Amino acid sequence: MDQILKKSLEKIGIEITDEQKEQFDTYHKLLEEWNKVMNLTGITEYEEVVEKHYVDSLSIVKVMNMNHVDTVIDVGTGAGFPGLPLKIAFPHLKVTLLDSLNKRIKFLNTVIEELEDIHTIHGRAEDYAKDAAYREKYDLCVSRAVANLATLSEYCLPYVKVGGMFIPYKSGEIDEEVKGSKKAVKVLGGEIEDVVKFELPGTDIGRS
Repeated sequence: MDQILKKSLEKIGIEITDEQKEQFDTYHKLLEEWNKVMNLTGITEYEEVVEKHYVDSLSIVKVMNMNHVDTVIDVGTGAGFPGLPLKIAFPHLKVTLLDSLNKRIKFLNTVIEELEDIHTIHGRAEDYAKDAAYREKYDLCVSRAVANLATLSEYCLPYVKVGGMFIPYKSGEIDEEVKGSKKAVKVLGGEIEDVVKFELPGTDIGRS
């Protein structure tokens, strides 16, 4: 078990220290623990969490140099994906996790007692997007939420600074959604720069 995480992350070009590995392992333990009393994720087995949550969350490195990013907001973060793995792997990031469910926020606060420069907000994406403290304040907005791309863009693009990026994590079949979102993205002052498709290392799980 000890080398699974490091080896899996090396496949996408990320090297972590022993301390970072411990943080990922602590996160996993808390996920397992809290999942017994509230539904955070259907995936709790260590190897699966590494593959489908940690590696998936960090696969953003295929499209973005995270060393050029300072502030990140994760909209609809759920159990903390992708925001928490990003913070652990790239400690310099200032991360905000937004979720509409307060009990999820309580779980996240337990995890992040160990980490600095990260805070949670409980509320709806559309409400905070109107708040001057958050609107157009982030270099990067990420979301692994299930909404379609047009809706997701409406929730997420308002958080992005001019010149910043919104990178949604999607499953492999995305062409129709991309086509259907073009108008919303344009109205919100954005443009679709690229769609990158790949498979999670060692699986046949398609991602875009």
